[in-house]
Amino acid sequence: MRLDIKRAIAEGDLVVHPQQPAPEPGDRGMAVADFWRVADGKIIEHWDVIQEVPEKSVNHNTMF
Repeated sequence: MRLDIKRAIAEGDLVVHPQQPAPEPGDRGMAVADFWRVADGKIIEHWDVIQEVPEKSVNHNTMF
């Protein structure tokens, strides 16, 4: 499996981590964003959003 980590962004007690896992080369994969809330150096909440990367975008923006 290939995992392209796009970036990690932190502000205050929130962290977001967009990534694009793909099971095999040439596969468009998924668009994934993990969100964490941190307190006292520990992750206390986690949310994620997962969507398949479409073959054709409906606009000129990319998912990443």
